[in-house]
Amino acid sequence: MTGDTTTRTPPRIPGDSAQRRAVDALLDRLRTHSTALLLTGEPGLGRTSLLRWAAGSFTAGTVLHLTACPGRPAAAPPGSPYARITDGTGAEALLDLLRSAAGERPLLVCADDAHRWSAPARAALAGAAERLDTAGRVGLLVTAAGHRAVDPEFARLPLVRLDPLGPSQAAALLDEVTDGAADPAVRDELLAEAEGNPALLLALLHRLSSAELHGLSPLPRPPADAATLARVAGEALTRTDPDTQDLLLTVAAAVRASDGADADAALVLRALGGLRPTAPAPVLDPPPEPLALTDGRLGFHSDLVRRAVYAGAEPGRRRAAHRALARELEADGRRLPALLHRAWSLAGPAPGPAARLADGAADPAVAASHRLRSLAYTRAAELTADLPRRAQRYTAAAEQALLEGRPDRARPLLAEARAAAVPAAVRGRAELVRGLTELGDGPVGDAHQSLLLAASLLAPDDPGQAATATLAAADAAWAAGDLTACLAALGHDTGREAGNAGDRPAAAPGASPAEGRPRDTQPDPVHHHRLGLRAVLEGNLARAAGPLGHLVGRAHADHRPDVLLRSAAAALLLGDVDAARRAGARALAAARGLGSAALVPQALEYLAYAELRAGRHAQARAHAEEGLRAARRTGQRNAAAHHHAVLALAASIEEEPDAAEHHVAAALATARRHGLVQAATLAEWAAARVDLGRGRPLDAADRLGLLVLPGPRRGHFAVWRLAVPCFVEAAVLAGRHQDARTVLEDFAEWAAFGADPQADAQLARCHALLAPPDRADGLYRRALALHDDTAGAAGGGDFERARTALLYGKWLRRRRRPREARDRLGTALAGFDRCGAGVWAQQTRGELRALGAASHGTEAGALTRLTPQQLRIARYVAQGATNREVALSLAVSTRTVDYHLRKVFAVLGVRSRVELARMVEQAEKAAAHP
Repeated sequence: MTGDTTTRTPPRIPGDSAQRRAVDALLDRLRTHSTALLLTGEPGLGRTSLLRWAAGSFTAGTVLHLTACPGRPAAAPPGSPYARITDGTGAEALLDLLRSAAGERPLLVCADDAHRWSAPARAALAGAAERLDTAGRVGLLVTAAGHRAVDPEFARLPLVRLDPLGPSQAAALLDEVTDGAADPAVRDELLAEAEGNPALLLALLHRLSSAELHGLSPLPRPPADAATLARVAGEALTRTDPDTQDLLLTVAAAVRASDGADADAALVLRALGGLRPTAPAPVLDPPPEPLALTDGRLGFHSDLVRRAVYAGAEPGRRRAAHRALARELEADGRRLPALLHRAWSLAGPAPGPAARLADGAADPAVAASHRLRSLAYTRAAELTADLPRRAQRYTAAAEQALLEGRPDRARPLLAEARAAAVPAAVRGRAELVRGLTELGDGPVGDAHQSLLLAASLLAPDDPGQAATATLAAADAAWAAGDLTACLAALGHDTGREAGNAGDRPAAAPGASPAEGRPRDTQPDPVHHHRLGLRAVLEGNLARAAGPLGHLVGRAHADHRPDVLLRSAAAALLLGDVDAARRAGARALAAARGLGSAALVPQALEYLAYAELRAGRHAQARAHAEEGLRAARRTGQRNAAAHHHAVLALAASIEEEPDAAEHHVAAALATARRHGLVQAATLAEWAAARVDLGRGRPLDAADRLGLLVLPGPRRGHFAVWRLAVPCFVEAAVLAGRHQDARTVLEDFAEWAAFGADPQADAQLARCHALLAPPDRADGLYRRALALHDDTAGAAGGGDFERARTALLYGKWLRRRRRPREARDRLGTALAGFDRCGAGVWAQQTRGELRALGAASHGTEAGALTRLTPQQLRIARYVAQGATNREVALSLAVSTRTVDYHLRKVFAVLGVRSRVELARMVEQAEKAAAHP
């Protein structure tokens, strides 16, 4: 870093989760037993930092830093004790040293970078590790580089691998180091270039001047140069054998055009033979470090080392390796990889090869991943001198990166595409892709503006893509909860209606390459979606039914994931949750089949919403958990926020208030930064349901009042009505009857709209809550009848019907009609058990106990205090199942089982699985023989 840039480099403790917990466990165990652990990971991930943290955290005894190399170990701070062993130090001598150092207290031994030790020294350390218990209470922490295979000597040690930082962790580190001063575009490019490696991220920062950091001067190219990569990779690149250097370079070059982290070993050897025709073929059994050979494929143990090998090679040698690989791939008939390697072998602008490469990337007949197409378009752009065509190719590369699920890679490519003055159509396409990028992973207000600009720029030359941009702009306004902007975007004239262009094709966002886009001869789903959505927002479901119904019908015959996603969205707008589930499931399968990773979180989002609307909360949670993982993998923070909101709603009724609060906080953190009013409304609704489930109606009414009562802070226009039944219940319990009545007129309009099959029954329930006793009875009965009438259309509706039965049962109990109350409460409990609604099931049991009725014969005695989910888990554990086995049996996460099991222990007052098994056995015997 130059002298005019100021950044702080805070100490980073890696392994914030599993890795750090593993070290914590070793330190805890060391108080009573000897133990050992091997930490590994590629250079720059913080093995030494974690070792230092462990040494600084250990206060129960002595810390000894062990080395077999000259000088003080890097992990040993000045003044700390260390010992050096030699090749003549055997395992017994080392154990004697440890006994002497330990004495009567626990001893933590830190051995950093043990892969650099000599073979005899490693053997001594491994031999001592197998007999640590003979030296007292000794804990051994060993680190070894992850760019090489684990040494056989250490293969028997428990292994913990350090992983790269996740996107949010890397972003937090960068912001901490720079005090948040980095220009957003610079920030995105640095994060993409570092790929989660903290040492590389800091090294990239140290290259920048203050002007470069703040976006006032262009970044150095490439951001991660050979010197920077070599400095982070360290001794991993120390090679003196030219043959080995050429092998490493050829593997590194081959992997660049591979969809995985490795390449075909036979291809590499053939290319290497062309590169060095007189040299003997290398021996690959075993392969030289830092390579790995698995099932006939060669790769690097560390991607950082691969990048350093490639960047550090002499440019002419790199080009020669690519030419050799291109010849072999051409002979194999693998067109696009061959063209790409041929293009990498060129040093300057080359219009002909660039055009052939771009054509290959656009060819739908070529079997290639989005990553490979993005690389091809990028290289074609680099070889293109014509600025408009260059911008087109960078835009196409960004579009493919977005489909791959890498918005971090798309943003720098879009910056290149927008760097020069180009025609309106070219700029419009770049703005469209930029808007779609921000729609998935950025402020939706920015996305909205970019997409509107794209629509206006594209309208004269490409009305189909202009229509796609306007619908995406409406999506952005929808996510932001801006009804006016949403309607304005849907009414924006892109020229489609003029000239009878209603059936003209328009690819959905990212559905096809920007160059050579194939034509669709079917009626345009974008046009139908736009017409239907506008009719819905204008309150005319009858007018919306035609275009939206057409989209729903296309789900039966269309195989394109973008069209299937529109079908799922249309079905949700119409209230047809079963059709939404079918279309969402087909969209998910199609996206996976095509390798469109970016569309997977969206398909799972529609599936989760459909299950949630149908009251199937366990299924909604399963889809949302998978969707959250997919959104994180593909860098889609906005989709992740929506999945967090769904998980919060599911957890709010499943006796998981702590999990609900976690998901609420995670959803709101992103929603507030990116303007996601829809996700925020869902999360706040979930938080209010937690309050209601915990018996805090005042808090629930206060929170929900902000969402549903008239005013500028009312929640999302498409969501707040769904929360009205919860608000009415909370408000009545809190004595705020007038507030409850205020929202019923709007809710009655929503019920009459017809898009929610459960709304009529919910409205009757709300009126029953507010009605005088002489009318309430009939209203409750009417609500239950309406639930039954719409059960098929609503996909079952067990949860809402059970809520109505519970409220009716409570009302009957207060009116001293116990027999009828027991019937209604028993029905409610069965419904809650069926859909896994633990919070409401617990309330129902309380009402039954107040009537002197047992909720379930099989839950006699102490087990009556458990929720249905807790009871199921307790029974599995009592039968000897592990937490993982229970999770697999119940189709939940291990974390969920852990949470419920802690609750079981607390509720029953037991401290071990043996006590729990005994209590379950006794309770079930008592139930069988009352």
